Amino acid sequence: MTMKPETSSNSADKPNKPVVKSPRRRAREFALQGLYQWQLSANDKSAIEAHLRDCEGFDKADREFFVGLLRGVLAQQVALQEQLQVHLDRPFNELSPVEASVLLAGAYELANYPQTPYRVIINEAIELAKGFGGTDGHKYVNGVLDKLANKLRPAEVEAKRAARAKS
Repeated sequence: MTMKPETSSNSADKPNKPVVKSPRRRAREFALQGLYQWQLSANDKSAIEAHLRDCEGFDKADREFFVGLLRGVLAQQVALQEQLQVHLDRPFNELSPVEASVLLAGAYELANYPQTPYRVIINEAIELAKGFGGTDGHKYVNGVLDKLANKLRPAEVEAKRAARAKS
């Protein structure tokens, strides 16, 4: 799986400009690639990490976050799948490898990175699904992770709803 730079254009007469990505966004993209590779080839994490470190742009990624995310998902994969399965409309193994990888990473972040707001995690997962998944995969990812956030972070979700209701 190779990365294609995202582009943006405000009008037809302006050329596309590359979107500037944060080191965390890049780390998530590389973790997604690693999880995808793991699902398709069953390579071990060392081989996957070594391969991705040689990829263009890896030097701009948050390496510590990448390693934590990739290794964490691989270590907790069974538990993460069980948490996600309750919110799926089909068996986990019937999901596309991209959506499955995005959901695993999002579920891991929701469970293990409480310092990152749940909406940030879900929005990042949606962007990954839009960039690498099927046409409407991002909608599915959004729905599943939103339900999981309600379960894993009920106080944070309720506080966000209350703040929206006041405005």
